[in-house]
Amino acid sequence: MPFHYVFAPTLIAPALIAIAGFGLAPAVPAQAAELPAATVAILAGGCVNCHGPDGRSPGAIPSIRGLDEEHLRTRLTAFRDGRDAPGSVMTRLMKGYDAEQIKALAKWFAQGETQ
Repeated sequence: MPFHYVFAPTLIAPALIAIAGFGLAPAVPAQAAELPAATVAILAGGCVNCHGPDGRSPGAIPSIRGLDEEHLRTRLTAFRDGRDAPGSVMTRLMKGYDAEQIKALAKWFAQGETQ
């Protein structure tokens, strides 16, 4: 038994194009959700190895707890992008973090007081 189109091909093509076009509409950018505190605490775990528990360094490496959030975000991004302290381990460590994670870390360590 031969197959017969229920709709004329001239009607199907425009319908498919219209349906496919729905995905092309510009989306309103959604505000990025903040990472859960437990996730940020895990991300910060690598930082405290050098910068001390809770970001308060007991030694020669600078404390990062309580520093200005914008300053921290700028520095961490510069490390990631290789624009700051090229001899530092930070340029290699920060390569593993995306912008959202860097923002969360900066906020995490900015909260609280320095030593």
